[in-house]
Amino acid sequence: MSTLAEIQDAVARLPSNERKALQLWLNSQSGPELSAEEEQRLLRSLDKATRDIDAGKGVSIEEVRKRVGSWAGK
Repeated sequence: MSTLAEIQDAVARLPSNERKALQLWLNSQSGPELSAEEEQRLLRSLDKATRDIDAGKGVSIEEVRKRVGSWAGK
């Protein structure tokens, strides 16, 4: 198989579960979808969150577990 058309034909013949597995694998091969600016903003946010946690700010994992149910219902 060397052409896109051949690959597309082969994919069309896959059972749906294998097609889904291929889709997941292909998605995992993609590069990051964040712009450089978005990535820097995310990294700064994570750094701040780490500093807050190290300073004793935040909630325990037990409290997070208690709250998850209410978050999922929204």
